[in-house]
Amino acid sequence: MAISIAMLAGYILFPVLIILLFSKVKWTQKIGTVMMAYAVGIIIALTGILPTGTEPGAEQLASWQKLLMNITVPLAIPLMLFNSDFKLWTKSLPKTMAVLLGGIFSVLVALVAGYFVFRNQDVPQFEKVAAMMTGIYTGGTMNFNSLGLALDVDPSLIVLTLTFEEIVTFPFILFIVAGGYKLFRKLMPYPDAASAEETTTPEMHLEDDSFENYKGMFKRGTFGKMMLGLLLSVLFLAIGAGLSLLLTHKLNELVVILTITTLSIIASFSQKVRDLPKTFELGMFFILIFSVAVSSQFNIYAINRSTLTIMWYILFVMLISIVLHIIICRIFKVNGDLFTVGHISLLCSPPFVPPIVEALGNRKVLLSGIVIGLVGYAIGNYLGVAIAAILGAI
Repeated sequence: MAISIAMLAGYILFPVLIILLFSKVKWTQKIGTVMMAYAVGIIIALTGILPTGTEPGAEQLASWQKLLMNITVPLAIPLMLFNSDFKLWTKSLPKTMAVLLGGIFSVLVALVAGYFVFRNQDVPQFEKVAAMMTGIYTGGTMNFNSLGLALDVDPSLIVLTLTFEEIVTFPFILFIVAGGYKLFRKLMPYPDAASAEETTTPEMHLEDDSFENYKGMFKRGTFGKMMLGLLLSVLFLAIGAGLSLLLTHKLNELVVILTITTLSIIASFSQKVRDLPKTFELGMFFILIFSVAVSSQFNIYAINRSTLTIMWYILFVMLISIVLHIIICRIFKVNGDLFTVGHISLLCSPPFVPPIVEALGNRKVLLSGIVIGLVGYAIGNYLGVAIAAILGAI
């Protein structure tokens, strides 16, 4: 029982420590807070200190883990969407939209094709794995986690899938930062079509620390407004739960998640809501709690021939989606830099865009990359649910 209580406190304390480390130590910013949180959880699981099975305190710990997972993601979704200016969709140039739509199309084709290639390998809940990968490759970890929760995916499978995704995706990011973007410039040597509108839009902050800047969260003027965002998030969670009870007569995570996502997008069109400070960072804090909690349930014995297939599936999706996206971008004469930030934004989410732009040395594509990622945030959950339903029916 004492270990269970200590671990419950750890689920909150570890994210705080991760944020402090991320803010103070520069090299950790290249790893990312979510990756660090999953690493902490997996290390805890591998130590064997957590009670499991019929051991004393195991049942209590499992119930607390489930409670944290069921609350943190629904609270995080609105907080991370509130600051998003979705009116930027209408201000994007045609080539930005070509990158966005071409990227989503490429990912969906690769995911579905890969499903049929690998579906006979006895992968557990494979259509749900495809749905989670749809979420992460069109919106990022937030969508991945929310789909895992909404579709009732086994926690161990969630951790395995994300672990394999990091194994496949991280080398690609290193390749880009180390100069791989030059290859895409050669493949797509078209003129830069960026306009002044893309680089000077006043409604969005474009500093390199626009995302996950945790400084000043507890300042008097900032903290109160941030708490208003939290209250609004709690309200949306209550509405989602109420609608779920009304429609299904029980708490259905899928109904709750989709309701919260829809309400959050609507709320983001309000200037007052968009101006609430540090809501993205507060949402990330809840995502980190979820990440530590779910990854601490990692079971190394779950890795076998069938689950390793997930890694090959992700690698297949990565390679096919890149090739298809390059072909589409060549057809629309998109330049290599815009392709690079667009694909990275879809695969890894908007927080990864500024470091990639820094490596490119081309600030003109920053806003386009962020817009593409924000659209992914908004539609990732819907696409993931649709993919799960379609593949499940097949």
